[in-house]
Amino acid sequence: MSLNINLEVKHDVLCIRLSGELDHHSADELRAQATKAIEEQDIHHIVLNLEQLSFMDSSGLGVILGRYKQVKQLNGEMVVCAISPAVQRLFDMSGLFKIIRLEPTEEYALQRLGVA
Repeated sequence: MSLNINLEVKHDVLCIRLSGELDHHSADELRAQATKAIEEQDIHHIVLNLEQLSFMDSSGLGVILGRYKQVKQLNGEMVVCAISPAVQRLFDMSGLFKIIRLEPTEEYALQRLGVA
């Protein structure tokens, strides 16, 4: 199964919705699309919706951590929402939830960032 990437900009927030599998085959495509959107559209925050993501490996974690660092340099924030149990376990084991906030829904994540 491949990765489907849906990007939507709401004010200065980049909403990234992923479905399928985020692995070493698809990580570069996500990195390229997200970096381009952040640089070209005055993005300060990222909401990462992982509800439909069925699998992620360490290269996926690397891409997410890289985009986190990118928005952090802009004094922004990354919020993960609607995460599946398998992917949540990977986040827990990696320690990413120590730096990235988890919200139950995309709508709630956007409200927390001040975009309703």
